[in-house]
Amino acid sequence: MSSTTQARQALTRRLFPQGIPRLWCPTLTHFSAKGKLDELRIRRHLRVLAPHVRGLLVPGSTGEGWEMSAADIRSLLSVVLDAAKPEGIGVLIGVLKTNVDAVLTCIDSTVAWLKETPWQSSVVGFTVCPPKGRNLSQSAILDALSAVLEKSLPTALYQLPQVTENEMIPETVAALASRYPNFYLFKDTSGKDRVALSQSDVAEVANVAEVARLRRNGRIVANSATLGGVFLVRGAEGDYAKWPKSAGGPYDGFLLSTANVFARQLAEIQSLLDNGQRDEAAALARRVESVVKRCFETVTGLPTGNPFTNANKALDHVMAFGRAALAHEPPLLYSGVRLPAAFIENAFDLLRESQFLPETGYTVT
Repeated sequence: MSSTTQARQALTRRLFPQGIPRLWCPTLTHFSAKGKLDELRIRRHLRVLAPHVRGLLVPGSTGEGWEMSAADIRSLLSVVLDAAKPEGIGVLIGVLKTNVDAVLTCIDSTVAWLKETPWQSSVVGFTVCPPKGRNLSQSAILDALSAVLEKSLPTALYQLPQVTENEMIPETVAALASRYPNFYLFKDTSGKDRVALSQSDVAEVANVAEVARLRRNGRIVANSATLGGVFLVRGAEGDYAKWPKSAGGPYDGFLLSTANVFARQLAEIQSLLDNGQRDEAAALARRVESVVKRCFETVTGLPTGNPFTNANKALDHVMAFGRAALAHEPPLLYSGVRLPAAFIENAFDLLRESQFLPETGYTVT
């Protein structure tokens, strides 16, 4: 075992004495008016998640982190960290910026701010994406993420080509893992899963010519596919009973937008797989997948927000108010736009048909 892997293990033991959570959630941000946080709703939502979700990403894409101002993100973190601390939930702070200078500046200012708060112990690191750029080389990605990791702060890397317009290839991720023990978690929302699959099949490397060039230049080592214990979480929806290691898949866990709504069910799928009950896990997964797929299809055409946020806000609205959901105004996006009532009606019907519809909802329990 390399010294880097040993140092990574020591770090994760310190951050997570009970082990790294296998179910993470990029939480929704609830608003009472345009840009105004609904603090009570956020806290109630977190209490619903807490028995099943032990790690949060705040803000993530689902939490509208790409759109929010720095001041609003700071306000959101104040609420979430204060609520997470007594629950013993770890929080990864999402640094959702499109260039490395902005990422470094945000991390520095956030670290300085955290030193003045009582919530430092709830923070388990920062989550960063590669810089944005469709034609960005792997060398450029490697350099940018190395600059972040050089800060020696606990860090998760986030594969999000839907926003960054590029992907870290397995060799790039492995090169970073071999050098930086503070890189301990990797999230992939691409749906292609190249990095995780490369652990058993190096032929999944996306750009053979660039890999060869990086090797010649000494940027990556010849046998760099091993990630040295980096914890792998899948962020793409679907096939929940297929991807975990307990089902023979390549992932250690999930970091899913739908954990905002289906935390209990996703945790139950993991538990069933642990107990060898694959048929039961698959059956429950199919029920959840059906709702998720059909809800995402409904919200795809909305020009405001993003599908992760819009689908989960629609479903969460119903889970929050139960059978009275249609009597309440639809939820707000950060922009101040309300989701169309048709989205809520669709979510209500989907949850009722699948027998996931609660009678009252978590806002009144």
